[in-house]
Order: sequence, then structure tokens, then C-alpha cells
Amino acid sequence: MLSLPPSVRLFMATQPVDGRKGADSLMVLVREVFRSDPLSGHLFIFFSKRCDRVRVVYWDRNGFAMWTKHLQKGRFRPSFSPGQKLGSVAIEAAELALIVEGIELAGARRRPRWQPQAATLSTSPR
Repeated sequence: MLSLPPSVRLFMATQPVDGRKGADSLMVLVREVFRSDPLSGHLFIFFSKRCDRVRVVYWDRNGFAMWTKHLQKGRFRPSFSPGQKLGSVAIEAAELALIVEGIELAGARRRPRWQPQAATLSTSPR
């Protein structure tokens, strides 16, 4: 299980990308396609077209860091969007850990979780 501070978010590409791209090329996609700040410290996840390679790229105080896993056998099973347009979707660290371990999330369903309600401000006079 990945242990990340709550301020760090994970963004996964909604379509596979060229597996030969390096950190600099992937961060250009983050800036221009995802419309996100590559220097934010968030993690950006990319799967290759054959889904045998995953790359996680992030800014680490003084440079880009890239973590890569290349499967010798089998394929990752990320949930890509049905369209052909590249974008990003926010995922949780647990989801990334399951995908990287080879678990397919397509049939999984999320149980309802508690979320704080937005505070409603009363505009009535006291």
C-alpha cells in the first residue's frame, strides 16, 4: 500500500501513452493536456499502449522523479475511458496499488463512504 500525505493527489491518464516517453515529455502532457502544474508534487500515472509498463512521474523538490514498472509477463488492467481523447482522472493510492499488483478494477464497486457536508451559511438576520 502506498503511504502518501493527504495533500498529494494521484492523476491517471485516461488513455495509454507512448511507453518510450521520458519524464520531461510526460510532464509536457501534464501541463498542456491535463492542464495541471507539473511542479505541484502530485503524482501523474501513465500506462504504455501495450499496458506492460507503468510510469509514475512527480516533482521532488529539485527535479522530476520517475518510477517505472515493466512487466515481463502479463498486462496491467487500468480503467481507460472509452473515448480517444487523452485526459486525466483522479484516483486513490489504494487503486494504484491494486492496479500495479495486477488486480483488475473493472468489476469492483466502491461502497459508500462518509464525507463531510458542505457548511451552509445562514443569511437570515439574528
